[in-house]
Amino acid sequence: MNLVTQIYRITNDLPKDEQFGITSQMRRAAVSIPSNIAEGRRRGTTPEFKRFLSIAYGSGAELETQLEICRRIGYLQNPEPECCELLSEVMRILNTLIT
Repeated sequence: MNLVTQIYRITNDLPKDEQFGITSQMRRAAVSIPSNIAEGRRRGTTPEFKRFLSIAYGSGAELETQLEICRRIGYLQNPEPECCELLSEVMRILNTLIT
C-alpha cells in the first residue's frame, strides 16, 4: 500500500499530457499489486493464492519497466530511491511467497 501512495505522488509530477498514458499505466500496475494479493488470499486455496501472487509479481515487473522508461525519456531523473527500494522489497517478498 505504501508503494501505491508513492507511485501516485511520483506520477503527479509527470507531464500532464501523460495523464492517460504512462501515468495511468503506472498507477494501475501499482494498485494491481496489493489488489491481487488481497483477492488471492481471499480465494481460500493455496493454488489460487499463488496464481494471484504471480499476477501481482507481473504487475511489479511492469512497474519496474515503467519507472525505467520514465527515467530514460527524462521524466524522472532518478526514480526516487525510496520508491525503487520499496518496489524491490515487494518483489522479493512476492517471489518468496510464490516459491
